[in-house]
Order: sequence, then C-alpha cells, then structure tokens
Amino acid sequence: MSYTALYRKFRPSEFSDVKGQDHIVTTLKNQINADRIGHAYLFCGTRGTGKTTVAKIFAKAVNCEHPVDGNPCGECASCRAIAAGTSMNVIEIDAASNNGVDNIREIRDEVAYSPTEGKYKVYIIDEVHMLSIGAFNALLKTLEEPPSYVIFILATTEAHKIPITILSRCQRYDFRRITVETIADRLRELTEKEQVEVEDKALTYIAKAADGSMRDALSLLDQCIAFYLGQKLTYDHVLDVLGAVDTDVFGDLFRKICDQKLTDVVRELEQIILQGRELSQFVTDFIWYLRNLLMLKSDQNMEDVLDVSTERLAQMKKEADLTDTDTLMRYIRVLSELSGQLRYATQKRVLVELAMIKLCRPAMEQNYDSILQRIRVLEQQMEKGIPMMAAVESGAAQSRQDTESRSQEKLPREALSTDVRMFVDRFQELRRKMGGMQSQQLKDAALRELPDGTGVQIILARELPVDEQELADSVEKMIERELKVRMKVQIHTPHTDPRPQDPVTDLSGFIDMDIDIEP
Repeated sequence: MSYTALYRKFRPSEFSDVKGQDHIVTTLKNQINADRIGHAYLFCGTRGTGKTTVAKIFAKAVNCEHPVDGNPCGECASCRAIAAGTSMNVIEIDAASNNGVDNIREIRDEVAYSPTEGKYKVYIIDEVHMLSIGAFNALLKTLEEPPSYVIFILATTEAHKIPITILSRCQRYDFRRITVETIADRLRELTEKEQVEVEDKALTYIAKAADGSMRDALSLLDQCIAFYLGQKLTYDHVLDVLGAVDTDVFGDLFRKICDQKLTDVVRELEQIILQGRELSQFVTDFIWYLRNLLMLKSDQNMEDVLDVSTERLAQMKKEADLTDTDTLMRYIRVLSELSGQLRYATQKRVLVELAMIKLCRPAMEQNYDSILQRIRVLEQQMEKGIPMMAAVESGAAQSRQDTESRSQEKLPREALSTDVRMFVDRFQELRRKMGGMQSQQLKDAALRELPDGTGVQIILARELPVDEQELADSVEKMIERELKVRMKVQIHTPHTDPRPQDPVTDLSGFIDMDIDIEP
C-alpha cells in the first residue's frame, strides 16, 4: 500500500477527535441530538483548523443510522459510503474551479431530487468566497428556502468576501486558531502511534511554526521525520529542516543592535545565511521576538501571554531592559516594512543588510522615531561619560578656524602672563580632550585671570551638581600634561561666582566661542 501523509492518515472521523474547536463541536452535536438541524451553515477560519473535516463528520452524523451521542457510528452502510467517498448524498464542490453560474444552476436542479438513501443530501462547498457574483445570486433563492432534505455547508478562509445576502441566510461558525499546547499534544499522541522518537522541544517548535493550523503542523512533522528517517527527531534537526533560527541567536543579534555594533550584526547575519536559513522566515521570526520583548516592556503581567520557558523568559526580561518601548516599536516597523519587500525581492540579503544598518544607525532615517532614538543615544553617552564624536564637516571646521582667528585678533597677549595666554588659546581643545561629563560641564564657561597672574577662574555657564575641587584638579592635570606648565585653577558656578568681590581680569572675549555674561 502506498504511503499516506500524516494529515490524511489521522484525519478525525468523529467529533471527539477534533481538537481545539470544542465550541463548534458541542453546538453541532446538540443540534443532532435535539433534531434541530439547520439548512445552511458557514464554516470560516484560517487554513487547517478543521472546517472541511467537521463538515464531513457532520454529513455522516446526520445520515447515520445509529448515531451515538451526536457522533456517527462509523459502521453503518451510510457512514462507510461517506467515508469512502462513494455516497450520493454528500456532494463536495471546490468553488475555486467550479465558480460559474452554470455550476450553481446544476446544484439548483439537483436539489429537486430527494436522497436515494439516508435522510439528508449535504452539499459541501469549499472556498465559497471564490464564487462569482452571478453564482452567488443564483445560489440565493435555493439557499434561502431549500427542500427539507438538503443541507448546505459553505467553507471559507475569507468570510469578508462573501455577500451579506449569503451570510444572513447561514448559521456562522468561526473556527479558531488552535493553540500551541493543543497542537503539540496531538503531535505527541500521533508520534507515539507512529513509533517515532521526538523531543518535546522539537514538537513545541513545530506547533509554533504551524501558526494555529493542525494540518500545517502535521505536514511539517511529516517533512522532518522523512529527512531524519530512523533517527530521533531533535530540536536542532527541526531548525535545520525548516530553515529556522534559534531564539538564542535573536537575543545575541538584538544585543548587538542595541550596542550599535554594526560589524558584528553583519557578521551574525552572514552566519545565518551560511547555515542556509530562509531570510524571509528569519525576519518574520525576529519580528515576533521583538514583539515579545515589547509585550514584556509594556506590562510585566504579559508573562502568561508569552509561550516561552521560564529560563528563556528571564533572559528576555534582561534583554527588554536594554532599550525603551519607542525604540522597539521602531525596530518592528522597519522589519515589518522589510518583510513586505522581501516577498518579491531578488536581492533579499541586500535588503536585510540595509534594514540592519537602519536599526544600528538611526541617523540613516529622518522620521520622528529615529530622531528620538538619536537623542536617547546622546543622553546615554553623556550619562556614561563617553566622548561624543566631533563634527567633521568642512563647513564646521572652517567656522572654527574663522572663530579662532577672530579670537586671536582680539586677544591682548601683552596684558596676560605667558601661561594664562597659552591656556586661553587652547581652552576649547583641552576641554574636548577631557571628554565625558567634565567636557560638558566646561562648555560655554567664562574665563577670568587671577589678580596675581598665576592662574584662572572658570565660571560654569549653568548650575550643575558638580564637585568644584575635583573638576579643578582635573583641569590642572590636563594643563600640566598638555601644556607642560603648572597653573592654579578655580572652579565656580554662577551661584558661587566671586566676581563682585575679586578684582580679576575678564577673559570672556578671548576664547573661540560666544560667552553669556552672568548678571
């Protein structure tokens, strides 16, 4: 006998075998037990959730000679004929290929004849949204008042495309996406029957990859078993077959993006490509990873919503603290745009690398989110005392040269001591070399010579929580190291400025920047 795919081999034959659709199964069984069967049903929901399967079980149950608690017995002549596909009472139509008016007219003519055996004639129209407008109109009257022995079951994945006049004539049942736990339990049950050894972690990943579809999960499992036939199916095996990336890789990549280590990010991407991972799937999985981080960042009570292990959840909490909500939303937006572009792209790697550059370099974009991130990066650099990159534009350089030449023209060098004059000339250069928070504290400061000419007073431009003596010592060390001279330095804030009492020489006009004079 030829091999049968798992999703066909283990297709449910009674309502109790249907997983994850209890709200629909219970309703249909109650209708059968109470003999309150409708004339038209609409089964809608995503692929692989059991719409056609439930329709066939329902068709068997209403025609069964000996139903058991709403379930078909599976042994009578009617049940066997329907299961074998030879029954004249159950007609399954694919609306994708039979979508014309003439096809519906044939149905309208056929319903005039009562079933040759059994109680009901059941028409299962799959992908009903594919019918043309004319076909829908031809179906209207028959659907509204069919003979008592006719039942219509319409199945679709896109209920919004069905005319409202059809919807109003049907009982609608929405099939839900099946949970990861339900799919994993079903896969575990079937692998035991097939005597295949599989890791639980591998089954869980397949269940997640199926995205709520039991049929997709069985197809993926079938594919993985075939690739590693006779071997134990492990988590790494599943990743290799599906071309997926481990979540630990996402965590490592995310940390490098947050640190703006573009070279490391590109190298990580290179490794993913060399391992044969599908870039479209990689981007989709990375978006979901960022989505989970965003959920954790938004509300700590989201832990129950995320389907991850306790160990992985603790690691994700640490990773979520590396950035803020707005930045995560920007990452998701950039990658979502990338996901749409990859569908028809011929150079997927180039597009992915471009997106990674955007994530690591907010300056590449001019939108609001990117500007906010750039500001946050600058704030973090100031808090950590990391020297910020100096401007390199030629215009800015020329402007500094012009300013320095003007300041040199204004400076009455003969009125100052040699050491003070040297310090004033190179004040901005020395300030920048100090770097970090101290450089920012000295920005826009005013300079005044001490009366004895042995040093300077530095009046800070604004009130800051600063250790004046520590800052003065740092400036003195910088002067001694760079200028090879010893000079006394006094640091004051606007509040402690001794200018009204001390007769010192004001040097504000001598340095290469504008100084605001305190009142």
